Amino acid sequence: MRSMLYVSISAIAVVAAAASQAGTVKYYGDFDPAPLAAMQEVIADFEAANPGITVEFQNFDHEGYKTSIRNFLTAEPPDLANWYAGNRMAPFVNSGQFMDVSDVWEENGLKEALASALPSMTIDGKQWGVPYTYYQWGIYYNKEAYDQVGAKVPETWDEFIANCALFQEAGIDCVTTGTKALWPGAGIFDYMNLRTNGYDFHMALANGEVPWTDDRVKATFAEWAKLVEPGYITANHAALDWQDAAALLVQGKAANYVMGNFAVAVFKDGGMTDDTLGFMAFPTINPDVPRAEDAPTDTVHIPSGATNVEDAKKFLAYLASPEAQTKINAAMGQLPINKDASVNQDDPFIAAGFELLSTTPGGIAQFFDRDAPAEMAKIGMEGFQQFMVQPDQLDNILERLEKARGRIYK
Repeated sequence: MRSMLYVSISAIAVVAAAASQAGTVKYYGDFDPAPLAAMQEVIADFEAANPGITVEFQNFDHEGYKTSIRNFLTAEPPDLANWYAGNRMAPFVNSGQFMDVSDVWEENGLKEALASALPSMTIDGKQWGVPYTYYQWGIYYNKEAYDQVGAKVPETWDEFIANCALFQEAGIDCVTTGTKALWPGAGIFDYMNLRTNGYDFHMALANGEVPWTDDRVKATFAEWAKLVEPGYITANHAALDWQDAAALLVQGKAANYVMGNFAVAVFKDGGMTDDTLGFMAFPTINPDVPRAEDAPTDTVHIPSGATNVEDAKKFLAYLASPEAQTKINAAMGQLPINKDASVNQDDPFIAAGFELLSTTPGGIAQFFDRDAPAEMAKIGMEGFQQFMVQPDQLDNILERLEKARGRIYK
């Protein structure tokens, strides 16, 4: 396998090979060390299976990559480029900078194998890249707190709220979160809205197609108010970082935390074990709404200016395979999207997440700050935080968000 090429942030905008040689695929990515090593193996396996093709990979740091992708897609694009699903890829699709790869999906049965991510990879009925990893969000809970009050793991929102009264009586926060950095509150909003109104409505709201003053949005906040108004959420969450809230769950001072699977390491560093830490899907609010989940998804795309499209498509098909997705996600500690891939069954949270996402019927959202434009996401998350502190200000909050919608989506 060819040696890996590394490029400094300052050079990213001008990095490009002079001309693509036949059989050479230029691939730009932004991997951390562990997934980088796994991608090296995936590339080596692909090259071994395709002796006439060489993948020339260049790795960049995350922040440099995010700020410079617009430059290299316009100037001298590679044949493959890392990015993200859903609304994060939409600007490059709409500007004609990502190539339609629906044929790769059709010819390799990916609509079935990658079914859970199909909605987030589809715009105008076409697929614009291949997803290779995601991770679940949901509710992590303290089993000992549940045992202490005699609560059962709920399946419905009504059951969850009934449990909250038991926790409050015992002096335990039913739900903890830390919204000092705003984004944890967006996870709660996502699930409240996904469970109340469903994936299509949630995405329409994120796309600016629905007024924030719509009655369906108000219905979401009415369900959320069942948590907020009785004081079931950690009172000083606006002053807490997410790790501070994690400590409350570890200590048994809180029972539930809406969070992503990356937090498991923090819970366990605090002393929790598989015997004391549990995971559940966010409960059903509206039984008529198909279950959708938050699962931020990383993807690979073919830029429209690629010079070796044929071989780039072969690599995408390989990256979508169970073998490649098993290998790279084992290194990342995340979840493969191919339903026939394998995960570490000894890790109950990885196993539960794979089952949850592989069987999601209602669609995969990317998380509010990925699904909505950056400015709208910030204003929205400020509103979510304020609602959890001042629920009586809901009308003012929604009017402010609606005013922002009218300005931002022009």
